[in-house]
Amino acid sequence: MGIRVEDGGMFTTVQDEGRFGYQQFGMTTAGPMDRYSFHLANILVSNPKGEAALEISMIGPKLRIERDNVMAITGGDLGPLLNGKPAPMYQAFQIKKGDLLSFTGMKNGCRGYLAFAGGLDIPVIMGSKATLVRNEIGGVEGRTLKAGDEIGFSKPQSELPGMGRRKLPQDLFAKKEVVLRVVLGPQRDAFTREGIRQFFWHSARITAEFDRQGCRLECDAPIEHVVDGNTMTDGIVCGSIQVPSNGMPIIMLADHQTTGGYTKIGTVISTDIRKLAQSIPGMRVRFVEVSMNLAQQLYIREIERENEWMKKIEGEVL
Repeated sequence: MGIRVEDGGMFTTVQDEGRFGYQQFGMTTAGPMDRYSFHLANILVSNPKGEAALEISMIGPKLRIERDNVMAITGGDLGPLLNGKPAPMYQAFQIKKGDLLSFTGMKNGCRGYLAFAGGLDIPVIMGSKATLVRNEIGGVEGRTLKAGDEIGFSKPQSELPGMGRRKLPQDLFAKKEVVLRVVLGPQRDAFTREGIRQFFWHSARITAEFDRQGCRLECDAPIEHVVDGNTMTDGIVCGSIQVPSNGMPIIMLADHQTTGGYTKIGTVISTDIRKLAQSIPGMRVRFVEVSMNLAQQLYIREIERENEWMKKIEGEVL
């Protein structure tokens, strides 16, 4: 095997890039909440960017290592410890049989990613290893990890070439307010001019109704509709911002439903979803409008940045 779970933590799941090609049947993609951090963890250990890793939330797990390997931890800083001593983040490091990986608690951000060289030995279901808890599919029996679970390493490596260069700058996440860039639509005409002004001029608070499916916000004043918040049921994407008749936005996230009948005022651009994923209830959210063209440019830049890190890690000349 590779890992034995002694404590599953608050919400630890296996996630890969996601399960694509089945949304027309009501099966959403799942996948990581913070895709960029997830990619970096895999890059650090020379895995394909979409290889399965562990996503941990707020309170990390306790994992007993049962086979030598190399791993990396990225995303939010949940205070990782290896045998009781601080473990590095955004850096590949060796783990040995018998080691105990644990976490002290949130320091910055709230979701971390644990990638292991060679990947995790998890069954592929509908083209993916990703866990979708509400459908009980993927990962380990379609659920969060619990004490006694065991996960094997597919192709473990006791060491990787160039261990000294397998290090990246650590991300820092906002602690009080996040700014999310939004492309307006597809039902912008369902909102009054004042409603759209309210949406962009006033911040909102993240409520406790916040999970992998979505994040409900509380505004100081309801977002005003022309009539109400109902519309003909249509498709939902990650980042869609639904506004029901109560005027309080809901941002759809990794485990979102595939269709919905609430009006959508806009969509959070893909590169900014990670900001919300690393936030916690009580924080404020502020929206800024951007064009589709800028959103696409930012996405391309993120991919280019990942490719640059990959070349650095693999020792290629930039």
